[in-house]
Amino acid sequence: MDRFVFLEHDWDGVHWDFMLERGDVLRTWAVDAPILPGVELPARALADHRRHYLEYEGPISGDRGTVRRVDEGRYEALHWAPDRVVVRLWGVQLVGDVELRRFSSREGTSSLSWSWMFRLGNFD
Repeated sequence: MDRFVFLEHDWDGVHWDFMLERGDVLRTWAVDAPILPGVELPARALADHRRHYLEYEGPISGDRGTVRRVDEGRYEALHWAPDRVVVRLWGVQLVGDVELRRFSSREGTSSLSWSWMFRLGNFD
């Protein structure tokens, strides 16, 4: 199974980076609100990150704030498509399913209008 990490990223406010190991990179989404089970939260897809962040905590280069690990563990991909990702987490604190759904807030515009919805649920 691949690894995941949740990082609290303090930079121009606080958000949480959800990172999934996928080959040689970490697919990454930023969630701007505290993560609560069963609550749909807006998320943004970010550029892939280096696997280095699976274990890193501290300052980010270029004065881009600091990160602190909130949780880490293994995950299993249950569904992986361009517009929907469902994974099962086995973390230190979080055990359950995460769904990320992509949607467009403005029809017929560029790919920059695509946003994501993050939902954590089905906890044991």
